[in-house]
Amino acid sequence: MTDTARDWARSGVLPLTGHRSGSPMMPPGSAASWAARMADHIAAATRGSRHPVLVDGARLLAERAALTGGTRRGSTSVGGSCRLLPTLDGWAAVSVARTDDPLLWSALIGQELDDRFPERLEAWLASHTGGELDERVELIGLAGGSVRTEAPRGAQLAPLGRPRSVEGSLVVDFSALWAGPLCANLLGLAGAEVVKVETPARPDGARHGNPAFYDLLHGGHRSVVLDPDDAAGRAALQALVRRADFVIESSRPRALARFGLDAAAEVARGCVWASITAAGRSSQRVGFGDDVAAVTGLVAQDATGIPVFCGDAIADPLTGLAAAALVFSEPTDGGGVLWDVAMADVVAATLVDGIDGADLDGVPIELPTARTPTCEASPSGSDTAAVLNRLGISVP
Repeated sequence: MTDTARDWARSGVLPLTGHRSGSPMMPPGSAASWAARMADHIAAATRGSRHPVLVDGARLLAERAALTGGTRRGSTSVGGSCRLLPTLDGWAAVSVARTDDPLLWSALIGQELDDRFPERLEAWLASHTGGELDERVELIGLAGGSVRTEAPRGAQLAPLGRPRSVEGSLVVDFSALWAGPLCANLLGLAGAEVVKVETPARPDGARHGNPAFYDLLHGGHRSVVLDPDDAAGRAALQALVRRADFVIESSRPRALARFGLDAAAEVARGCVWASITAAGRSSQRVGFGDDVAAVTGLVAQDATGIPVFCGDAIADPLTGLAAAALVFSEPTDGGGVLWDVAMADVVAATLVDGIDGADLDGVPIELPTARTPTCEASPSGSDTAAVLNRLGISVP
C-alpha cells in the first residue's frame, strides 16, 4: 500500500466517499497527503514556541462530519446541500445552500419557482451541456457548474516560504463557514490574538450549524460586530484593520471596498492579507466546499462511471490549511503580502499526482475524528467594546 493510500485511509474521508449502501471508495489525487504536508509546515513554524501546533492535516479533512455524524450519500453531499446531476454531455454539481438559491436556479433555467423546481432543474440540466451551465452560473452568481472528469494540468500554488512564528500577532478574521475560520483557528492555536469580525447584516452562517464545530474553530477568539453602513462603525472597522498584522477574508474585492478596506494599502504597510475565494480575486465565481471540489475534479467514480462526492465539503479544510501554511511562511522580501488563495486552485494542486481508484482490500479504514474544542466560542459581538478599547479605537 502506498503512503498516499495510507493517508487517505487514516483521514476519515473514505467512509464519507461512495454510495450510501455501498463500500467506501478511494478518491483521486493525494489531498490527504497534501493536507498532512501543510500541517507539517505549520508545526515547523511553531516548533520551540510556547504554542506548538501539532495537528494531523489528513484528519482535519473529515472532522466536521465527526461532530455532525454525517455519512456518505453518493451523489448528494454529506451535508445535503449539493447534488451531482447528469447533463447532456456529463455531470454537474448544483449547490442549493442559501435561502435565495432556489429562486436563482429557477431564473437560470427560465422557470417560475414552484413545487416542481427540483424536477424542472434536473430536466433542464439533462438537455443542456456543461458549458451552457457554466456560462449561466457565473452570470447569475450561483455555486456549481460542470464536473471535471480529468485532473487539471499545470495546477500549482504559491510556494511556501521559510516557516515563521505568528505568536503575539493580531489577526482580524472576516471569513465565515469553514476554510477561513480553520486558518484563523490554527493561527490562534499558535499564540496569535484572533478577532472575528461580523456585520449585523452578514453574521457567520456557521453560527446556526453544529455548535461543537463552531466552538472548535472559534473557541478563544474575540467576537466583534461593527456596522459598515454606520459612519462610526465604518471608521472603527478601518482602524481595526490598520492595526492588524494579519487579515483573513473570504469576500470578493468589491465587497470589502464598499467598507473602505483596501488590501493593497494594508499590504504596503506590512500586513499579510489572506484572501480566500472560490476561483481567485479576479473571478466572479462563487462556490462552497462540495461544489468547488466537484467542478475541479475531486470526485470518485463508481464502476459504471457515476460520480460521487469525496468527503464532506473537502475543498474547505484543504483551503484553510493552504491559507494557514502560507500565512505561516516568511514573505520573500520580509514585508507585507497578499495571498490570493483560490479554493479551485488548492483542489487542483492535490490532483496533480496521487492515486486513482486504488484497491482498498486490506487497508484499515479509519472513521472521521475531531479535535476537542478548547472552549465555547464568544457570542456574536460580545467583545466589541473590550477589543476596541484595548486597541485604543474610539467610537464616536
